[in-house]
Amino acid sequence: MYKGRVVFGAMDEVVFGTAAAEAVVAQMNRLGTTRAFLMVSGTLNRETDEIEKIRKALGPRCVGTFDAMRPHTPREGVIAACEQARAADADLIVTVGGGSITDGAKAVQICLANDVRSVEDIDRVRAHKGVAPPINPPVVRQVSVPTTIAGGEFSAIAGVTNERTKVKEMLRHDLVMPRAAILDPALTVHTPEWLFLSTGIRAVDHCVEGLCSREAHPYADAQAIKGLSMLAEGLPRVKADARDLDARMDCQLGTWLSMGPLSSGVPMGASHGIGYVLGAVYDVPHGYTSCVMLPSVLRWNKSADAGRQALVAAAMGQPGKDAGDVLEAFIRGLGMPCSLQDVRIGPEHFDRIAEQAMGTPWVPRNPRKIDSPAQVREILLLAA
Repeated sequence: MYKGRVVFGAMDEVVFGTAAAEAVVAQMNRLGTTRAFLMVSGTLNRETDEIEKIRKALGPRCVGTFDAMRPHTPREGVIAACEQARAADADLIVTVGGGSITDGAKAVQICLANDVRSVEDIDRVRAHKGVAPPINPPVVRQVSVPTTIAGGEFSAIAGVTNERTKVKEMLRHDLVMPRAAILDPALTVHTPEWLFLSTGIRAVDHCVEGLCSREAHPYADAQAIKGLSMLAEGLPRVKADARDLDARMDCQLGTWLSMGPLSSGVPMGASHGIGYVLGAVYDVPHGYTSCVMLPSVLRWNKSADAGRQALVAAAMGQPGKDAGDVLEAFIRGLGMPCSLQDVRIGPEHFDRIAEQAMGTPWVPRNPRKIDSPAQVREILLLAA
């Protein structure tokens, strides 16, 4: 018998197929907000006219732009953006960019609501062992226009890196989930190929770890299977033709579906847990962490979840094949890194990675039970 609880998140709408500038204005009208603070990709802001299109469409309702968030969302970037948004008296944050910017704005929401004004103050609001402290709910909310496809805009969790300890920490509150996500494939054409495709593997990772979880349920399965199928078909089409907007839209919709498990209470596993450490400590892009870890995690887990892994291979159009092999071939076909060596992580680092991964929220909920860093090290050796 299944047992679980599906909580529908605080997102009101997902808008797809409408130009971002038009959709952002419509969201402000719907929400009754008048002072939009933009948190955006520096590259998009400086090298394209995409952000200017949004500013022009908003007119005087745009009260500021922050474009200096670095990868992995360091605490320093969160505080800098928060101070700028506070000074602008913003009543809505609009993000245009990748996951680091999306997560940064979620963290800013919490910081604004809880008078967080310094890097050290973030200790007051961050989660400990996945559990958030009692905090004031966000009042200034967020609308997100993603340009990568890792799916963070569909979650109520922000990952923020403490650069002093080299640990990626979690900030969470139900209301940090954006009020709306706007999926405009034309904006993603500016995203570097490696970034779009690797974050696509991050979305694949959401589907796969959701399907293979001990806590999976039919509601999450339905979304993960369809999302995985769309990503498995769409990502090679984007690789073949960067201007194929239909393929990009399929990937964006697949990414939305990929977040079904996580947003309905199904935990991720060791690929995500180890990935947190690779990103925070070794600055590996979070899409790459999934590329190098997911096939090996599946191989290590297979003795515990072979039946669930069969769903993965079938959703990717290769029923009966080994899911780890199917995924590795898929990742190689996209030209992505496939081993820790490919991202310059050698065995001398494995003990540290294994120790820190045990402290993440996901490794303890891996489908094959992980009791010690020695077992994480076994996975790392498979991925070496």
